[in-house]
Amino acid sequence: MADEWKPQILAIICNWCSYAGAYLAGGARIQYPPTVRAIRVMCTGRVDMLFILKAFVEGADGVLVSGCHFGDCHYLEGNYKAAKRMFMIKNLLRNIGLDDRRFRMTFVSASEGAKWGMVMEDVTNTIKELGPSPIKEFKK
Repeated sequence: MADEWKPQILAIICNWCSYAGAYLAGGARIQYPPTVRAIRVMCTGRVDMLFILKAFVEGADGVLVSGCHFGDCHYLEGNYKAAKRMFMIKNLLRNIGLDDRRFRMTFVSASEGAKWGMVMEDVTNTIKELGPSPIKEFKK
């Protein structure tokens, strides 16, 4: 169906692990939905809460932040700092009436290309189940 709704998902991914995992998935030709647009940051510890909120305001149906596993952060504690912020974001999304399943944080290492594919599939299916972001209706 040509006019079938396709979710717009933004992935903010760490340079050292998740980006490398996504690159490995591409090199291994692991299939996953092409619904995700990635932005590479040096560390998820750099991700500000406003980045996520701005993504939703600008039309994202879902946002994913993906970084190194705990204990593997190139910057030692960046992923711990990010994880603390992500709990606050989920709480904020619930408080403004947006389903917090539209936002997710995952941990994918450079050697986990297959896991990257599974995460993308799962995130896409969750967002498809939820439908278009209600924020888009407010912007019309």
